[in-house]
This record gives sequence, C-alpha cells and structure tokens, in this order.
Amino acid sequence: MTQPTILLALPSAHARVDEVRNSSLELITLARSLGRVDVVTMGAPSTEVLALLGLYDVEAVHQAALPTAVPEEQQRVTSNLAAVMVAAARKVHADVLLLPNGFAFKEIGAVAALRLKAGLVTDAAGVRWDAPGVLHVAKRVFGGTWDTVAEVRTDPAVVTVQANTVVAEPVGVGVGGVGVGAGGAGIPRVEALLVDLPPCAVTVKSREVSRKDEGRPDLEEASVVVAGGRGVNGDFGPVEELADVLGGAVGATRDAVFEGWFDRYIGQTGVTVAPAVYVAAGISGMPHHVSGITGSGQILAVNNDSDAPIFEMSDFGVVGDLAAVLPQAAETIRAWRAGREG
Repeated sequence: MTQPTILLALPSAHARVDEVRNSSLELITLARSLGRVDVVTMGAPSTEVLALLGLYDVEAVHQAALPTAVPEEQQRVTSNLAAVMVAAARKVHADVLLLPNGFAFKEIGAVAALRLKAGLVTDAAGVRWDAPGVLHVAKRVFGGTWDTVAEVRTDPAVVTVQANTVVAEPVGVGVGGVGVGAGGAGIPRVEALLVDLPPCAVTVKSREVSRKDEGRPDLEEASVVVAGGRGVNGDFGPVEELADVLGGAVGATRDAVFEGWFDRYIGQTGVTVAPAVYVAAGISGMPHHVSGITGSGQILAVNNDSDAPIFEMSDFGVVGDLAAVLPQAAETIRAWRAGREG
C-alpha cells in the first residue's frame, strides 16, 4: 500500500521563513505517525529551517508562487491562503491536511475543505488511522462534557489540531531524548508551488504585523497559561508576573476583556487553549470559559469564593485573594530556581 501523504502549513508572518514554531514541530511529529510529511510555506525557508525540517523527516517543502499581479498585502487573505493549501493538496494528492488550531487556520481549513469537498474537524486532540482511508479524530465537545471520535472518510481530510497534543520529537530520538539513530531524511527538497488565485472579494489596503506580548509564547500554543477573570478587578499585574515566571502566556475571560482589562479572551467564542498547565485566577468557571480550556493537562484555580464552579474541574485549588496568592507563588518559584542554580 502507498504511504499516505500528510500536508502541513508552516506559518510565517514574513516573506522569508526563518523559524519553526514548536507547535509546528508538534504537528510534524503527529503527521509522521500518519504517513510521509510535506509542508507548505508562503516564503522561502532559510538553510537553518530546512536543516531542522530534515531532522523531523519532512520530505518536501512546497513554496507558494503566487501571480505577480497580486500585491504582498493581498496574498494572506483567507481565500488566497486556502487556495494555496488546495493547490498543494492537489499537487501531492494529500490524504490529510493538518493545520494549527488558531482562528486564521480554522477559517483557512474551512474554505479549503469546501473547495476540496473534504471532511473538516477542528479543535482535534488526537488523530490516527483506523483503517485505510478512514481517519479517526478525537475531540472534546459540549463544554468538555463529552469525549468524541469523528470518523472522516473523505480524501483528503482537513483537521486543525490543538497545540500540546503531542511532544515534538525529531526522528532518531528515543525515550528521554537519547539518540537512537541518524534520524531524518536529510535536507528536504524545495519545490515551487504555482497557485492560480480565484477572484477575491476582499481588498487589503494595508497590513501590519504586531505582537503585544513580546517575549511571551502565543496564547494558542503555550504550554503554560495564566488567565485572569473578573476577580482581578482590573489589575492583571499579578497574572502577568506569574505568567512571566513560568514562561507562559497570559489570557483572560470574556468579562475581563469586555471590561477593557485585557485584549483576548479564552472561551467558546474566543481562543481555545490546551496547555500542560492552566492557572485560573479570579475566574468563576462559567460554561462559556470552561469550554475553551478542557484540553488543558492540569488546571489550577485561585478564587476567594470556595463555591466557585471552577473548583469542580480543577486539579488543585486555592481559596484566597489572588492579589496575595499569585505574587507569593511567583516569589516561591524564583527562590526555588535560585536555590537550584546556586
């Protein structure tokens, strides 16, 4: 039987691909368990990126070549990015398209699935073959109350996968990171991907890439998230301090964002996160918010209300004032690290 081809998108905010996010390496690791792996880029990959992709056994990089008449700021409109994925899927006869789980890629995946007449599953927590041509995709639904498995029989299947679903590992790395072989298929070949863009109803006048949380991981990809709710009373200082000590991202509830205290919220209509550790500070635990954190490994809650619903789903809870508890936790972690380093 021919080995299935798994196609991934390699995100990059710039014309040149100079880095590979850990979430992309996780996705490649998962893809490797399903078949041979190709990736799609919008820009030229650097030598270092190609070497890293080779360590993860990526066979080919398909670099999009769009019509020269399309201005750069217009190239990253959702319909155009979906056209790139569709062109790549048809070129390599992809069996599965695996995409990151952020808002942008959910939209891209939906448009690509429509054009490919493919089955689409978002927010996946696991992907495996059940039989040739039958893909099983695990995900939690209804606010985390049900664990489901969707069966996708279309060719191809389109799946967006939550971050931290698997541990990123290059080929030839065994348990505990011990090398067991040469690993990798060498430097992947780079091929031009000619894309014929359909007419676009959206015109981009300007585009600026910005990142407010400089030095912190992306919220969707972070292995640690510290989030604040209405209980912070407008002061995210303790939340940000603990997040920085833990090397994590900062999040918020919808109420906190609507109050103007933060800019991005986690929940059913917000960002979905799946960190190894989730710290809920001053968050009551309403269903809208809980539905966005059910993929978390360990949930820690700090709330001055002992009856807060968040404690029902927490692995560890502290009843107390977050303004006192979080700084104490941050200071304790600093002291512990200083002791280890000393």
